[in-house]
Formats: sequence, C-alpha cells, structure tokens
Amino acid sequence: MGVSASLLAVDAGNSKTDVAVVTAGGEVLATARGGAFRPPAVGVERAVDALGETVARAFAAAGVTSVGHVSACLANADLPVEEERLAAALHARAWGTSVDVRNDTFAVLRAGVAEPRGVAVVCGAGVNCVGMRPDGRTARFPALGRVSGDWGGGWGLAEEALWHAARAEDGRGEPTELARTLPDHFGLGSMYALVEALHLRRVEPVRRHELTPVLFATAAGGDPVARAIVDRQGDEVVAMAVVALTRLDLLGERTPVLLGGGVLAARHPQLDDRVRELLAARAPKAVPTVVTEPPVLGAVLLGLDRTGAGPGAHARVRRHFAA
Repeated sequence: MGVSASLLAVDAGNSKTDVAVVTAGGEVLATARGGAFRPPAVGVERAVDALGETVARAFAAAGVTSVGHVSACLANADLPVEEERLAAALHARAWGTSVDVRNDTFAVLRAGVAEPRGVAVVCGAGVNCVGMRPDGRTARFPALGRVSGDWGGGWGLAEEALWHAARAEDGRGEPTELARTLPDHFGLGSMYALVEALHLRRVEPVRRHELTPVLFATAAGGDPVARAIVDRQGDEVVAMAVVALTRLDLLGERTPVLLGGGVLAARHPQLDDRVRELLAARAPKAVPTVVTEPPVLGAVLLGLDRTGAGPGAHARVRRHFAA
C-alpha cells in the first residue's frame, strides 16, 4: 500500500495526544502517544512542534514519511478561525497532502456512532457539545467557558464547590458538608485554611481538580448543596444536547447522544440519572450512551469518511482499537 493512500489521525487533548497511521483499508500501521496539546498556553507553533515529535515516532514505526490525509481532532480548536490557523500550521509540516482540523469533541462523537450522525457532550476539565449529520451539517458551541455561556466541567464544579463551602463557613451561605470535606481532602481543618493555602500556592492551583470527586462523594452522602451542584451539571449537559439536536433537526428522530469526558464517563449515579431523566422528558427519542472507545478512533473514522473508505475499513479499525 503506497503512502499516498494512508491516513494520519490525531486526537490531541489537554492532557495527552494519541496519533495513528492507518491505510485506506483500515489497517493500523502504527500508533504513538504524546503529551498535552495547549496552544493557548505555549503558542500554536510550539504546540504543533511538540505534536510533531509524536507524529515522527508514529511515522518511523509505520515506515512512512508522509500520508495522503491528516484528520486532526484538537483541543482548543474551539472557533472556526482557530481550526483554520491550526490546519495551516499542520499543513505547513507537510505530513499529508490534505488536512482537516476539528475540535476534539468531534472525535468523541464519531468514535461512538456507526455513521457521522448524532450529538456528543463532553464533560471533562470543561464542557463542550457538538453534533453532526452525514450531509456535513454540524452544530457546535464556542466552549470558551463562562464568557461563552458555559457552566461546569471538572474545573467549574470544583470552583462552584469551593464557593459554596467558603460561604457556608463564614455565614454568607447555607450550611454544607463541603466546608468540611474539601479542606479535609488536603489535610486542612477549615475552608479558611484551604483558601489561604490555594492563594499562597501551598496547594498548587492545578490540584483543584482533585476536589471534583470530593464534591460527588459529598453529594452521594446526601448533602443538599452538593446535590444541587451535581443536578445543575446534569441540567447543563442536557441543555447543550437539546440545543444541538434542535439545530440539526434531530429532535424528532431516534438519535445517539454520546456522553464523554472524565466527569460523565465516571457514571456517577446522581448525574447519570439526572441526564437520562431530563433527556427522556425533553428529547424522548435521544439515545444516551457513555462513550468507552478511545477518541483517536473517532479521528481515524472521520479521516476514513473524508477519504471515502468503505464499511470494511471502518470495521477493521474498530476491531483494532477494541482489541
């Protein structure tokens, strides 16, 4: 098989990057894993340079120096203009004759569906939602945080829990066990001590994400404030999904709604039940499913869609990643 018929698939996230070199027939020639892909933190060129190291390892293992097409699903490609800039940067590396760049949420969606049709909501560090139809129509959100109307995700949940806990301790808010469980996670005796430790960086700010599981555990113990935060996350997930279904005229059709990212994939009973109950009420024909396939599979399938591969190629690559 000539290299002109092969595909480079990239799933580059905020914590890790996976790449795969695949033939037009769906045979996986090589894979490689790299670090986080964060253009906002390091700039586009440095981020793509780091990605290039991972691609080089995969190319060497596959015995190729370029491919026919690059299918890249990238974190922080939140706006069309960002996709265009990243596509130009990848094209300049001459890894492939053609390049498609999408937000990495599309990889989660495509990995979980038999055809490019459905909606995916990813709730990881942040929250995002995309939808697609086989005719090429898509639905998406800017997903830039509170400035674009988003709420939640692991980081946002931790921030919300801290806010309620601090106010509970000093009397501005209603009582909640979070005022005890959050500082206790770090071996501290009060929210004041935790706020001070975070402010003075005795507890590094990045460790705030550790508080999201504490929030869910506190909610599972019956704390009303913690439970209300978890319920609101469910509300937000369903709101995004319903809007995407509506934009794509899929609200009245049986349609997969894929749930991905660490927060949703954990299948916390309260959150999982909330999402399914609200979807049943607001989008009765939606079929919610937690995605277990690796997102890089979605990037491969999007590439195979783009190059016109047949169902045999799709099945072959699915078998590879299932194994």
